[in-house]
Amino acid sequence: MNPDYLELYLVTDRRKLSDEEFLIRVEQACTAGVTVVQLREKEVTTADFYQLALKVKAITDRYKLPLIINDRIDICLAVDAAGVHIGDDELPVWKARELIGSDKILGVSAKTVERSLIAQSEGANYLGVGAIFPTQTKESTLVPLEEVRAIVEQTDLPIVAIGGINETTIQTISGMEVSGVAIVSEIMYAKSVSQKVVDLKSCVKKMKEGELNEYQ
Repeated sequence: MNPDYLELYLVTDRRKLSDEEFLIRVEQACTAGVTVVQLREKEVTTADFYQLALKVKAITDRYKLPLIINDRIDICLAVDAAGVHIGDDELPVWKARELIGSDKILGVSAKTVERSLIAQSEGANYLGVGAIFPTQTKESTLVPLEEVRAIVEQTDLPIVAIGGINETTIQTISGMEVSGVAIVSEIMYAKSVSQKVVDLKSCVKKMKEGELNEYQ
């Protein structure tokens, strides 16, 4: 896959939004420049997830962006999404790859070098590494920056940093050679989604060029 798709990776959250407002915000983010959208729905029926995925895919197709489905391979296949992202407690990576086929994107969450190397050997296209910083979106064990560096150095896959990333904390991972950052609430609940995306894209560009100050 093209690592450029991972630069500003929107992971959705609609818990505090109406369906209409959720879709508006997703479209605003796409218009403003996110590079990929992951639809994450943990507490809905399969039927509702399917219908929502169709609506979100209509948006991402309009902007020629990949749609990734969190965890649910059945939904990914049903709506012909670009790919699926699986966590530590989902199917084995090799089985997920077998089910989705060779053409779809397979993202895998990783917190350790060991998990990252297994994912790489079993067919992952990219790694989601985190949580880097504390986040209110979901409970997650933090990954030390030293482990993030080790994963970057010891694997060949593109890496997306996730967890508590904003315009300030992104400075901490500047220079680590990650391909991009995944953002949830910072975009989904921004006062102005469009402006937030523009600001974050600028930060990501500077991060990748090593122009941000580093805290480490």
